[in-house]
Amino acid sequence: MILKTFGWSFAVTALGLVAAVFYGGWTGFGIVAILSILEISLSFDNAVVNAGILKKMSAFWQKIFLTVGVLIAVFGMRLVFPVVIVAISAKIGPIDAVDLALNNKDHYQQLVTDAHPAIAAFGGMFLLMIFLDFIFEDRDIKWLGWLERPLAKLGKVDMLSVCIALIVLMISAMTFATNAHQHGGAHVDKAQTVLISGIAGLITYMIVGGLSGYFEDRLEEEEEREHEEEEEAERSGKKKPAVVLAGQAAFFMFLYLEVLDASFSFDGVIGAFAITNDIVLMALGLGIGAMYVRSLTVYLVRQGTLDDYVYLEHGAHYAIGALSVILLVTIQYEIHEVITGLVGVVLIAWSFWSSVRRNTKLAAAEGKAVASDEKTEVSSGV
Repeated sequence: MILKTFGWSFAVTALGLVAAVFYGGWTGFGIVAILSILEISLSFDNAVVNAGILKKMSAFWQKIFLTVGVLIAVFGMRLVFPVVIVAISAKIGPIDAVDLALNNKDHYQQLVTDAHPAIAAFGGMFLLMIFLDFIFEDRDIKWLGWLERPLAKLGKVDMLSVCIALIVLMISAMTFATNAHQHGGAHVDKAQTVLISGIAGLITYMIVGGLSGYFEDRLEEEEEREHEEEEEAERSGKKKPAVVLAGQAAFFMFLYLEVLDASFSFDGVIGAFAITNDIVLMALGLGIGAMYVRSLTVYLVRQGTLDDYVYLEHGAHYAIGALSVILLVTIQYEIHEVITGLVGVVLIAWSFWSSVRRNTKLAAAEGKAVASDEKTEVSSGV
């Protein structure tokens, strides 16, 4: 099971590390290894959230997520995205941006750093909306009941999450972005950049979230219809192929997963520049990490881990909320990537431990109930 799910990740790791040695020697090997660990630690919560969505999709689309999705994640977000950011911020062509990345790495890194406020505001707002919509929803299973019960009641107020997100964005712009920074000899106020980018992140979430919600409902309807068609096909001796059974709704859910992954990857891409400004080593290291995150997502789905450890999804969303705040704070202040990674790991580990305790208590209660029933039966027999 491990080899089947993580086989491609192991292969990509070997190829990536060999390529790193040929490209940058043993120094390159070390940098790529560190970047891989960084990406995995920062994106573990991404795997848990993705698993909650992917478990609703067919095995065919899980394979697409591991193949085509990885190409988008690795080459799109880990390689193309930094180049696009530089091209837009520096107002140069993409070819010139690539040339800059390969031949003038220090200037390239500076341009990405200058674009950080916009990236952090966009990603921070997108992730904050995911967190707010989660905690304001009334759920049967609650992890931190003392907090989640009152928040679920507040969540009945229409558009509350949007209002809170806008308030947070305004505070961020006024607090972290009011100081002008020097760029090209002219003072540029970051507040306007942060506001526009944050609103863009909010709009993106509302569009993507709205479409994904619509298509998720469509997916459920389609699953019911296809289940009936499967039963009919079995009675008639025919069987529909998995691609047809996946349906159009699964395709749009796949697109939603890719947008979600893009938002999660912001911190990893930006954090990578603290380790290296070599775009090749960066793509190799983050690409290896992205493969493991993908494989871990599928592993969680196939093992039914989220069903067995019911608080994991809660812990992942709290980690998302923490990450969104960290991204917004980094508009003005630098926060070490180790702190960012540890926050997510600690919250998910805490939720896992809480899930284990819950399962132990339920098993003990069930054991007592069975023993009581057996005792009653023996007494009745006597």
